[in-house]
Amino acid sequence: MYNASSFPDKQEDNAESVLNSLMPAALRLALYEPDIPQNTGAILRTAACMGVAVDIIEPCGFVLDDRKLRRAGMDYIDYVDLTCHAGWPAFQQAHVGARRVLLTTKAAVFYTGFAFAPGDVLLLGSETAGVPAAAHNAVAARIAIPMAPGLRSLNLVVAAAMVLGEALRQLDAFPGGAR
Repeated sequence: MYNASSFPDKQEDNAESVLNSLMPAALRLALYEPDIPQNTGAILRTAACMGVAVDIIEPCGFVLDDRKLRRAGMDYIDYVDLTCHAGWPAFQQAHVGARRVLLTTKAAVFYTGFAFAPGDVLLLGSETAGVPAAAHNAVAARIAIPMAPGLRSLNLVVAAAMVLGEALRQLDAFPGGAR
């Protein structure tokens, strides 16, 4: 495992103080073997802005310090509580006892009817393959996003943002509190 400080050009000026000032993460996002660096960068940016930690379950379909990842995440990557795991078993070991909630098109429950809880880990599969059966079988819940009939799926970043927003709303856990 390593964290965002593993990036060689990580800005150290105020990233640490901003991370420490965010409210404790009520949720985590976990990316299972992500394939597209731009999507991963955009999710890291979203997580930074929402004060949510991110787990990346390797291997990735790109080099983690890839220029495209940096470009999509911009300097927001410096503000993410990012942990990388060598594989699914390492991720499971790091989150023993956490409720894993899989975003999948194969769920019977929509995210809008699901009750999120503090400490939930929202698991997203790779863009090309989703997650394997072992991961499907190791989650506590599976949720879907309602879509028009005949359409396959949303972009991973859009799906992550929609579900994360609902979970943060339910838990009253947006950074900066309610307005």
